[in-house]
Amino acid sequence: MNATAGRLPELIAEYRDVEQALSDPAVHGDAARARTLGRRFAELAPVVAVAAELDAARGDLGTARELAPEDASFAAEADALVTRIDDLETRLRHLLLPRDPDDGKDVILEIKAGEGGEESALFASDLLRMYLRYAERQGWVIDVLDDEPTDLGGKKSVTIAVRSRKADHAVWAQLKYEGGVHRVQRVPATESQGRIHTSAAGVLALPEAEDVEVAIDPNDLRIDVFRSSGPGGQSVNTTDSAVRITHVPTGTVVSMQNEKSQLQNREAGMRVLRARLLAAAQEQADSAAADARHSQVRTVDRSERIRTYNYPENRISDHRIGFKAYNLDQVLDGALDDLIAALQHADTESLLAGRQR
Repeated sequence: MNATAGRLPELIAEYRDVEQALSDPAVHGDAARARTLGRRFAELAPVVAVAAELDAARGDLGTARELAPEDASFAAEADALVTRIDDLETRLRHLLLPRDPDDGKDVILEIKAGEGGEESALFASDLLRMYLRYAERQGWVIDVLDDEPTDLGGKKSVTIAVRSRKADHAVWAQLKYEGGVHRVQRVPATESQGRIHTSAAGVLALPEAEDVEVAIDPNDLRIDVFRSSGPGGQSVNTTDSAVRITHVPTGTVVSMQNEKSQLQNREAGMRVLRARLLAAAQEQADSAAADARHSQVRTVDRSERIRTYNYPENRISDHRIGFKAYNLDQVLDGALDDLIAALQHADTESLLAGRQR
């Protein structure tokens, strides 16, 4: 605890400052600032609460030890308090580990079909439904920013924004592990011989950037408009409402055609562009962030898989942490809690191991 305890007074002081700021009605006139302060308050509150519990337990332990020679019941209470203090110290140590600064942010998820043709597109659609159901369970809000369906109901590509209604219910902290190649093993609906096929879809998870985090010079943008298309390339709009935004300095290209108006597609495209540019800037500035991003999808190649969805065995496997469960049907219906908790636990243990080395 000595290595981390030194940060406590600073964090408690910051908590008091944030608490006071949030009580000022003027702060809530600035929605972005209020949201940022609310997220920070939600991050600091558990630290302050556990620290207070720990101080109280230590005080109670001192009293129990003083009274133990006169009353045996206090000796038993002291033993229980020692165990409780150990547990609280462990919790506090975890809370004081370096946090991902993006944990409190909302998320943009891009799901793309890869190897496997139409079967891959159908699997991409299944992944989309899984995330939609998970978000529904969490009480999150989903905005579909772009959607490229296929003739058979699959998804060639789909981009969604996932946001929380509550400051203490961080989306990135839970969905950041989803980036990478997801592999499926099943008998496709188009397979007449009943053979199991393997295909893959890629997921790119990005923390959504605030306007102030990424400054984009309008002169650096090339914006092209075109007619949106549906499955099979058929035109679904009689006007040029689809938008392609190119950030010339980086060569980053974002296309949006889901909305009916050019303005809405442009706004959606700028949200995705800001998120991509923020992720790229973080990669350049921080090699640790780069390592994390590199685990995400580069090419949708089955050999780079992070997870396998095996339908015949009703099994889901996450290859990064050796997680395996036989409730694939429930997971695809949005029951991701156990899997995400296991990934978060492995992340925490890795941080603790790094601290101890």
